[in-house]
Amino acid sequence: MEENRYIRGFAPYGAAALLVGLVGGFSAVLGPAFVSDLGLEYNNTTWTSLATAMSTAACAPILGKLADALGRRATLLLGVAVYTLGNIMTAVAPSLAFMLIARFVLGVGTAAVAPVVMSYILTEFPPDRIGKGFSVYMLISSGSVVIGPTAGSWIIRLWGWRAMIWLCCALCGIVLVFCASVREKNVVKERALEGFDSIGAVLVVIFFSLALCVPSFGQNFGWDSAVFRMIFVAGMLAFVALAVAERQAKNPILPISFMKRKVFILSVLALFLTQGLMQANMTNTIVFVNHTQPENSVISGYAISVMYIGMALGAVLLGPMADSKPPKQILTGSLALTGLGCGLMFFFTEQTPVLLLMLSLGILGFGLGGNSTIFMKVVLSGLSQQEAGAGTGTYGLFRDLAAPFGVAVLVPLFTNGVIDSMERGLAAPQAAVETVHLLALVEVISVAAGIAVVWALPDQK
Repeated sequence: MEENRYIRGFAPYGAAALLVGLVGGFSAVLGPAFVSDLGLEYNNTTWTSLATAMSTAACAPILGKLADALGRRATLLLGVAVYTLGNIMTAVAPSLAFMLIARFVLGVGTAAVAPVVMSYILTEFPPDRIGKGFSVYMLISSGSVVIGPTAGSWIIRLWGWRAMIWLCCALCGIVLVFCASVREKNVVKERALEGFDSIGAVLVVIFFSLALCVPSFGQNFGWDSAVFRMIFVAGMLAFVALAVAERQAKNPILPISFMKRKVFILSVLALFLTQGLMQANMTNTIVFVNHTQPENSVISGYAISVMYIGMALGAVLLGPMADSKPPKQILTGSLALTGLGCGLMFFFTEQTPVLLLMLSLGILGFGLGGNSTIFMKVVLSGLSQQEAGAGTGTYGLFRDLAAPFGVAVLVPLFTNGVIDSMERGLAAPQAAVETVHLLALVEVISVAAGIAVVWALPDQK
């Protein structure tokens, strides 16, 4: 009976995670289709991905803190409602500027969902089943994405990208009604918003948004450009202001005691080196196929779907091992698989067979699925119910920063590298192959560094 209670209570949280995964799968093929429809350069896919990533990451600790005050259920409903609004705005977007605002709004909704899902697992699942709980979460998140890239590619080909997003809006409405209809009996006690660190919340959004813009602006506008210098200086000023505000706040957005632990710092560093490969390789695979096999562009959707199948399997098969074996050993194996998936890109050619694309992204996804699940357990285990919202939100901030950081660094590296190679006289397919081999080298080095960081983690059972 007890087991059924916490599993039944997970239903609305699982539904919200399922929604974010499903829509995320469709959105994986949105950026290239949107910029192509508007006649924009491919490197503008960086901005559409970055807009969502900025708000998803920067708002996570704020909404995690808000969940401590409003309660999980209210925050979940708020998140799904905002997520729905972001999809509606995306569907009607007439320009790049409007699309960026729409994707930012959508990211705010995502930022509200993730912390409350993780908080529920931490506080309601039995301690010896937390690892399995995170595995279920990753299975739902990754497994639900599987159909999106392939189905989305076909919908775009037949009816256009707006039809695909209206389908996402319908899914959002169904999940919102379901979550509102389910009553949660064991709700975290709500606390007043009095003393909420509103100044810190604003500065968190400003600083982390600017921090994500730094690598993208440097690569797209030049490291010595006035625009880059302006963003860099603004980011430094925002960092100083945030540090001062958080030191003075009675109830800061960012829990310093939680963040300064060695396990948190090293895990975040490893995530930055490796986890950002997922979103970057999704976008880069689409662009690579569009350059080398434009007549067969739908195969990139197949490869991305296989990557998410790999992530789901990695979460289910590798994640629970951290409940019974030293996490460092499991992480080393999963990171090695991540590196193998990246290394297969050295074999990409102008006519890369779909099976090689699928194998590369599938192995990459398998490794990343294990990484995500195990790092959640390593960093979050031991949090009290009172710390769960702030802790999961803060971890969510840095976990979600890892993916856009990869986008901000690796997507411009590829797209701008292709443009530079074409300006040197190479045809588009040759330029794409040359650049994807450089990308593979950078990613394999990053994974090797991530493995080194993992071995510096404190020992855990």
